[in-house]
Amino acid sequence: MPLLTRDDLRNIAIIAHVDHGKTTLVDAMLWQSGAFRANQEVAERVLDSIDLEREKGITILAKNTAVRHGGITYNIIDTPGHADFGGEVERGLSMVDGVVLLVDASEGPLPQTRFVLRKALEAKLPVILCVNKVDRSDARIPEVVDEVYELFIDLGATEEQIEFPIVYASAKAGRASLNRPENGTMPDSPDLEPLFQTIAETIPPPVYDPDAPLQAHVTNLDASSYLGRIALCRVHHGTIRKGQTVAWCRTDGSVQRVKVTELFLTEALERKPAAEAGPGDIIAIAGIPDIMIGETLADPDDPRPLPLIKVDEPAISMTIGVNTSPLVGKTKGTKVTARLVKERLDRELVGNVSLRVLPTDSPDTWEVQGRGELALAVLVEQMRREGYELTVGKPRVVTKMIDGKLHEPVERLTVDCPEEYLGAVTQLLAQRKGRMENMINHGTGWVRMEFVVPARGLIGFRTEFLTETHGTGIAHHVFEGYEPWFGELRTRTTGSLVADRAGKVTSYAMLNLQERATLFVSPGTEVYEGMVVGENSRPDDMDVNITKERKLTNIRSSTAEELEKLTPPRVMTLEQALEFIRDDECVEVTPDSVRIRKVVLDAAERARAAARAKRRG
Repeated sequence: MPLLTRDDLRNIAIIAHVDHGKTTLVDAMLWQSGAFRANQEVAERVLDSIDLEREKGITILAKNTAVRHGGITYNIIDTPGHADFGGEVERGLSMVDGVVLLVDASEGPLPQTRFVLRKALEAKLPVILCVNKVDRSDARIPEVVDEVYELFIDLGATEEQIEFPIVYASAKAGRASLNRPENGTMPDSPDLEPLFQTIAETIPPPVYDPDAPLQAHVTNLDASSYLGRIALCRVHHGTIRKGQTVAWCRTDGSVQRVKVTELFLTEALERKPAAEAGPGDIIAIAGIPDIMIGETLADPDDPRPLPLIKVDEPAISMTIGVNTSPLVGKTKGTKVTARLVKERLDRELVGNVSLRVLPTDSPDTWEVQGRGELALAVLVEQMRREGYELTVGKPRVVTKMIDGKLHEPVERLTVDCPEEYLGAVTQLLAQRKGRMENMINHGTGWVRMEFVVPARGLIGFRTEFLTETHGTGIAHHVFEGYEPWFGELRTRTTGSLVADRAGKVTSYAMLNLQERATLFVSPGTEVYEGMVVGENSRPDDMDVNITKERKLTNIRSSTAEELEKLTPPRVMTLEQALEFIRDDECVEVTPDSVRIRKVVLDAAERARAAARAKRRG
């Protein structure tokens, strides 16, 4: 029997670089399809639902919504634009039949555009180019379209894939057009109708075999306090019904009969109970407590498992363990045992396909591997907000042996900065073994440079880069591949100020120390031996007494008003602390503080270890 199509359905993913407007475009599509009441209060970037996404202004988890417009249901997957969350991108693309590639009309295609587009082309999905933010005063629409064509050719796109339609949009204004507007002007259409039409004409409807048995692929997981684990699936063939018994094809090859207790379809932002779902539908089901991503629900009489979802290998690792500092348990942290930390990491593995957790020599520390620093930092940040106290080690690269030689991951880094900082940025990346591959001067006073850099050279790069460019530079990087080991890198040229005893920081001690260092603590802060309290201006570490009190006499001093002369401390975020630390340091993370400390707290023990290392060297 010939294959049939679901003409009333389109499954699409919106892919783009960070901050090019994906989530804002989905907002506008929801509003214009009548998903919200006129007086309904809806948050901006409604799909960025977790606190971290709102704070950082990025999408971390792929989410789906359904828009009903002109008799067609558009299932839209909003994917992350950051390569560190690449597992989410790959899962999102496995659910859809085409993609809308969103590109900023001023910035053009950037590294993450390359990353997400490469994934879409590998999956042989049709692409619609949407040039967003055409009303920006610095828009350069024709050049950006040419850059996208070059990117397609560079990524080895086929002739069919290069023949993509182009839509010009201002997602914030909710307007789109097929006619190219002048730079900096609004599209000539009052709404997003041209975009909806282009999607309906370009993205193929789901195709299915009416005689094929049931096949539904699990692509994501959610949880409900009432229903337990919820599996998000794309139905490829057949029909699935509430209460039906299905074959659960597991990752280990076994097949088990289970019952679908609840079935939901998405309408706008809500999951609505449904009696059944057919080919092409994106559904949520409950009733299978241990179901995992990549598994298949199939016909119990003829189970045919679909291939597992493949994701790229992890490139960065760091250790996560229980808090071992003297201040453990003295803060708001309620989860401080190894058992609780391990349970939380195992729980993260269920929904995060690009993460790995490996044992270490220590029973209360684990090696966690992921795509990049940001993905791992987000995990630690989520855990601290849940009440965990942790010790986090320095991020390291995941190496591999290829043809008997040690190889390390390299990243493609794109830098935009004013011309006057060109020399400083080039020098900064030369120290990190970066190789310049391209440089474009737009004639606007800004230059764009492309480098290939070892991934470990980018650990701690962002802070120095922003300092060198006075906060004006923009840098983005994406995983490029593996190359032979680049040799030793020396990225941090300063040492640490280390507290030599426990106590409270005094302003008197700080006044004497701030001339030779940048301090991280303020008067009254509780410190302990081995805690890093500042950055030494010289390369060596220095043990200091930052709790020293001034000898009191009955003679009035001209320096009595010391507090006014203190320089404000440098307060580190979690990401900055992870970038800052050296190999012999780690970060203590609790719900209300981020502290840097030495791995070995005892100063005498550190000195003996350094002496032994020197003798061996």
